[in-house]
Amino acid sequence: MKFSESWLRSFVDPACCGPEFSHLLTMAGLEVEEEEPVAPAFSRVVVAQVVSVDRHPNADRLSLCRVDVGGGELLQIVCGAPNVAAGSKVPCALVGAALPGGLQIRLSKVRGVESFGMLCSARELGVADDASGLLLLDAAAPVGEDLRRHLDLDDRVLTLKLTPNRADCLSLEGVAREVAALTGAPANYIQAEEVPVAIASERAVVLDAPAACPRYCGRVIGGVDATAATPSWMRRRLERSGLRPISALVDITNYVMLELGQPLHAFDNQRLAGAVHARMAQPGETIKLLNEQTVELQSDVLLIADERRPLAMAGVMGGEDSGITLATTELFLEAAFFTPQAIAGRARRYGFVSDAAHRFERGVDFAATRRALERATRLVVDICGGQAGPVSEALASLPERLPVRLRPRRVRKVLGLDLSPKRIEELFRRLGLSFVRDGDDFIVTPPSHRFDMEIEEDLIEEIVRLHGYENIPAALPRAALSMLPQSEQTRPVARVRQMLTDCGYQEVINFAFVDEAWERDLAGNERLIRLANPIASQSSVMRSSLLGGLLANVTTNLKRRQSRLRVFETGRCFFRDPLGGPVAGFRQPWKLAALAYGTALPEQWGCAARNVDYFDVKGDLELLLSPRVARFEVAAHPALHPGRSARVLVDGQAIGFIGELHPQWQQKYDLPLAPVLFEIDLDPVERARLPQYVEGSRQPVVVRDIAIVVDHALELQQLLDALSADRPAIVSDIRLFDVYVGRGVEAGKKSLAFRIVMQDTRRTLLEAEVDAAMQQLLNYLQQAFAARLRV
Repeated sequence: MKFSESWLRSFVDPACCGPEFSHLLTMAGLEVEEEEPVAPAFSRVVVAQVVSVDRHPNADRLSLCRVDVGGGELLQIVCGAPNVAAGSKVPCALVGAALPGGLQIRLSKVRGVESFGMLCSARELGVADDASGLLLLDAAAPVGEDLRRHLDLDDRVLTLKLTPNRADCLSLEGVAREVAALTGAPANYIQAEEVPVAIASERAVVLDAPAACPRYCGRVIGGVDATAATPSWMRRRLERSGLRPISALVDITNYVMLELGQPLHAFDNQRLAGAVHARMAQPGETIKLLNEQTVELQSDVLLIADERRPLAMAGVMGGEDSGITLATTELFLEAAFFTPQAIAGRARRYGFVSDAAHRFERGVDFAATRRALERATRLVVDICGGQAGPVSEALASLPERLPVRLRPRRVRKVLGLDLSPKRIEELFRRLGLSFVRDGDDFIVTPPSHRFDMEIEEDLIEEIVRLHGYENIPAALPRAALSMLPQSEQTRPVARVRQMLTDCGYQEVINFAFVDEAWERDLAGNERLIRLANPIASQSSVMRSSLLGGLLANVTTNLKRRQSRLRVFETGRCFFRDPLGGPVAGFRQPWKLAALAYGTALPEQWGCAARNVDYFDVKGDLELLLSPRVARFEVAAHPALHPGRSARVLVDGQAIGFIGELHPQWQQKYDLPLAPVLFEIDLDPVERARLPQYVEGSRQPVVVRDIAIVVDHALELQQLLDALSADRPAIVSDIRLFDVYVGRGVEAGKKSLAFRIVMQDTRRTLLEAEVDAAMQQLLNYLQQAFAARLRV
């Protein structure tokens, strides 16, 4: 919200000013994001009238002007502006004036002719960028008056950074209401009296979608002069609010929107056919908007239409075919209340924004619709002439402002302040809130312009805003502390994070709402959970996988020339679930995902460089899950390489997947190398086994190696499971330490070398026992897997 301070002070004029005033607004929740003067400092510039203009005797492009500056004597000034003309009123910098940029005006000769000052353009004064000619002033401007006072150039422009809940402050009147409550200064609000009906012209209005548009007012104003000039005071206020003056009729609607917070729209009444309807769009309807964009409307878009065609996207933007022009002589002026749900997101869907949509989707005062229409009518009649017809109004069920109970004891608990009921009552009266007492409690009925007052905490926030956050005493917290038990069977999430950090990973935190393409590509998710009002089109659905965010982190780092990356994230994922969960119909489990990209080790001289592979990340995952032993089974996953990925199982339960990124997605997301990822449920990682005592054997171990040749398609896990289930009692461990394919091994076969560890806790093993155990294992492998001993 941008506005000039002088305009605000026409509503309420508190004693504080400058930085003190900005600090007051900021501390009350209306953050002053920017404050700047309307014009830079300059002096000795006055309103002057050009009396005569003659050609310069020594230059074709210069003029010799006689100028009245109010001192009784005409000054001779040489001017090169193309728009200098006799009778015009312009700014004149007198001799001795100091202009922006350090320019000093002195008595000088220009092409041999003395010049006693300088006629100024808007750019030379720093009030605008226009340097095409002199800054032309109103004909009624008093000659000799200081220009800063005449144009109110000592004014400041304030820009408020409002939170979405404070839609009531998207107007000068709303901000003035806040300033009056904060300072106690009297407020002078607009008194919009009814404009007398002078003509019988009337156009019916119909609410075909009363839930989206419960109130619609409009009236015909005939005999207007659309070419009338916008008054300088209105142009000045609009420009300082960041709006460009267009024409008197358009400027009036914008002015009332800034003044009262109610967007309005004017149609050319002679272009309308029949009644005006507020209805939902029909499939396939199109409209050409005032920004010259033609859009195809969806069925959830609210329209203003006549009997033949759409006229405007309600609450967003008007249509070009029904808009007013300089030839308009009869207009239909509308003011309506559209519910926030009917307007939110519609403009962004079609790739543009509007001031009207910005206000309607946050909430406009539904009780002030008629008042804004009367105010705009009065300005139209006063500036453009014309006669007003009767107001046509259609009314349905307006939003109900439900009473909210405030308990002083709750205020004490939330704020830590012991405010008396009398003090609370005083603050409520300053805010203009209607309330009744119920014992010590207050039953407050929120006003129509405050959509953000729905629960008790909203009222508490209002109390502390007015009381002053800086007035809350800084008391040290006091609480009874005790050590909470921590089961050894639970591993804290902080410990899980630390373990991954120790493995060289860095934690990231990504948004839970993601690009729809990520869900389809990386999770194979067709049951998307869409956001009703996404912050951006690429963040429109809730994630069911953490992998998309990690890949985005890789892309970002590669753009910054970081070629080695280890990242992990813990967070909730979101799934539709008919059985429900904490939120009916949805399940929100915690997940853990990690990604490794680039070289396996940082650059060093000690070992040769190689890229990270599946087994590097598998080792990190096994360390994370230990002392539980994870199993890995071949399985397909939408995000992973079909031949280099596996399902992860712990205690027979599938907990996630691990593998290289699928080549298709590696190409789509433009990654030079394939990252290795895993994503698992967080719960199994948090569960830990209690340590159990096992007596260590004092007997020596016996280690033997065995190499066998088996079919290449045989899975190692299948073979290890079978050996573990049928191994001799003295065999304590079986480990694979070599895989070989090549010379000496026939095609379609592979050589697997195992290390067999044997030990007895009570005695030393005999050579015969060891040989018998090895022979038993070999016999089993030969029978079960057709293995042969490699020699």
